[in-house]
Amino acid sequence: MTYYNKLVKSGLPSRRTVLKGLGAGVAAASTLAMPRYARAATAGKIKLGYLSPTTGPLALFGETDGYTLQKIRALLGGQLQCANGNTYEIEILDRDSQSNPNKASEIAGNLILNDEVHLLVPASTTDTILPAAEQSELYETPCISSGAPWQAVIMPRGGGKQTFDWTYHFFWGLDEALNTFVGLWNHLETNKKVGMLFPQNIDGETWGNDEYGLPAPTRKAGYEVVVPGYFQPRTNDFSAQISEFKKQGCDIIGGITYPDDLKTFVTQCNQQGFKPKAVTVAAALLFPGGVEAMGPLGNGMSSEVWWTPAFPFKSSLTGQVSSDIASQWEADSKRQWTQPLGYSHALLEVALDILKRSSNPLDRQANRDALVATDLQTLVGHIKFDGSPHKNICKTPIFGGQWVKGEKWPYDLKIVDNTVNQLFAPQQAIKPIAW
Repeated sequence: MTYYNKLVKSGLPSRRTVLKGLGAGVAAASTLAMPRYARAATAGKIKLGYLSPTTGPLALFGETDGYTLQKIRALLGGQLQCANGNTYEIEILDRDSQSNPNKASEIAGNLILNDEVHLLVPASTTDTILPAAEQSELYETPCISSGAPWQAVIMPRGGGKQTFDWTYHFFWGLDEALNTFVGLWNHLETNKKVGMLFPQNIDGETWGNDEYGLPAPTRKAGYEVVVPGYFQPRTNDFSAQISEFKKQGCDIIGGITYPDDLKTFVTQCNQQGFKPKAVTVAAALLFPGGVEAMGPLGNGMSSEVWWTPAFPFKSSLTGQVSSDIASQWEADSKRQWTQPLGYSHALLEVALDILKRSSNPLDRQANRDALVATDLQTLVGHIKFDGSPHKNICKTPIFGGQWVKGEKWPYDLKIVDNTVNQLFAPQQAIKPIAW
């Protein structure tokens, strides 16, 4: 049993317990949880639960969610016309996971049992998506998610052979990230020694896994890997890691960190005279604010790219292309576009499409069936669950990018590698970091 299984089992009554009605409190919970979504198809109120980290250390991943929800609410006007011929009220219940997996599990359970949502939509990070997916599977509630490598959502729940009835996810995978990282590094002259940084959390354990994470496939690609041990998130001292990387002569740093940790690491690298040719990490380099916080040291950092204004796909909701969405965000917020913006929009595209196509959007099983049958062109690409690479997964495009001095903004993210997806040519060549 996984940690999250234990968490949900201990944190809330099981569905079987609820149905048995053991005790007055549980009987009340069953009364709340069951009746409305099981009624016959009539026009009524659809409840969509949306969960993302809008506060806490991972808040940057959720910063575009509230903005996108506001735009979509305005577009819908509180109603949703569905393919079954009925028009329904629709209420989007957005909740803050506070960057905390325990809180995400608790809130997801409350949305399912007390708010009686008809579809759950966890977004942005593994710490939010994984516990919410556990609750959805336990309480038989359809769940569509995005924003974390698919292995981080599947592997901790039983691995690639385990399939799920209620929870589906679209995003790229660690294998694509690896090929993107290697594609970036192959353009540079290096000694092929890679020092890897992994935090002591679910993301670090997934990315650092020797079977399906970055180290083993990186070795297979001909690179030597140095992993000096996992670090505690929000640490203020990377001296041990830097010392080992220097000792081993690492020309490249790869892995996954969050913005504050990367700023500390890069600053200490510069102070201690360790100057690799490439620093390529997932997560931390997604955001312009995180790069700007490093000052001049942000120039030349490289990362995976989820989404950019260069993506050619149209929104199924608004007809806008990615450049339109990015420009609108910048005009409205007076801030530079960030990569989660495209996925904030696409996730709601898919969620609303599921409800529109459902034979009865007030019935969870009908919504699950519509989810399984998803076949939609979105702002981030085509979403269809065709069984590859897993029953519950649809893969989306990924590219390699590098942060360079910008014109309108302090730094711009440029596509420098399209090894994994050839949707468009690189915008420029990658360059070694100029420390």
